[in-house]
Amino acid sequence: MNSLLQKITKQFLMNESYRPDVRTYLQSLNDLMEQIRPNTKKDSHRLHLAKENLTKIKKYFRKMEEHVSSLEEQLRVIEEGRESK
Repeated sequence: MNSLLQKITKQFLMNESYRPDVRTYLQSLNDLMEQIRPNTKKDSHRLHLAKENLTKIKKYFRKMEEHVSSLEEQLRVIEEGRESK
């Protein structure tokens, strides 16, 4: 979290705009849901389901990032192969 704050501060000082990524939005949603105190059992169940769904989204997003990273590495290898020919 400290490095994120440093990054935001640096961009602010250099007059660059900060564009949050998906992880930032997911963390924000998680923080908001942690602060909600349901009044009824029905609301409590809905909040529990929402938290489970958010956890699944985070897991899926992490796998997707890994896949994109793998594909970028494969593309880099292919491009290097083309350049050497």
